[in-house]
This record gives sequence, structure tokens and C-alpha cells, in this order.
Amino acid sequence: MSEQITLTPTRPYLARAIYEWICDNQLTPYLLVDATQPHTDVPLQFVKDGQIVLNLAPHAIHQLNISNEMIRFSARFGGVAKEIYVPIQAVLGIYAKENGQGLFFDPSEYTDIEVTTTAQTDEPKQKTEPSKKKPSLRILD
Repeated sequence: MSEQITLTPTRPYLARAIYEWICDNQLTPYLLVDATQPHTDVPLQFVKDGQIVLNLAPHAIHQLNISNEMIRFSARFGGVAKEIYVPIQAVLGIYAKENGQGLFFDPSEYTDIEVTTTAQTDEPKQKTEPSKKKPSLRILD
């Protein structure tokens, strides 16, 4: 009977809770991301060994959204604003910079449901890509 029940993964719920706990304790939340996962949009110049650590401190980012499917926010890298998109299955851990306390997740948690979550991440990704190409800035003498 328990085989028929499909539970949602705990990763997004735990990530939100740990993020709040870290911020409530005036620590710096760091997000460890598997940058090789499909639809992950992070600054590639900072990826090392397929992973990137992102600072999620409220003063360092804008418009943080942690949903059951993704983590999205805006941040500056080298002075350049960038929209960050991390599918929840690409989140490997969330921890405090100062003491390393937090949670690290089992990478295989999404193995059986990856197709479902990928389909959900396609839609937001397609909406953000065209808007990135439209604005342009030219300096006129």
C-alpha cells in the first residue's frame, strides 16, 4: 500500500527552513550547487569542479524565491547583475559560511523524478531568456 503513495521530495522544504535558521542567527547562508544539472543558470566563470557556492545573504541578493521546483534570485558578479536560476535538484547543500552548519542533500534524491522537475523548469527558463537579449546599452560620443 505504501508503494502507491508518492511523496514530494523534502529538499525544498528543508532548504527554506535552513535558510531561515541561518538568517535568524545572523550568519551568512551559502548555497552549494551542482552547476552541471540541466537548466542551471549560474555564472560559469566561478564554477569549479562542476560546482559553485553562492552567497544568499539578504544584503547580497534581490528577489529571492525558493519554491518546490527552483531557487531564483538576482545578484551581482564582478559588478554585473545576473539572474540566477537553480533547479531544486541541483541544490547540493545550504550551510552557514561562519561555522559550516546546515544541510547537505543526497544527490540521488531526484533520480526517479528528474523528468517531472525538468519539465517544470523549462517554462520559467524560456520566459527569462528572451528578456535578457532585448535591453542594450550604447555609448554615443
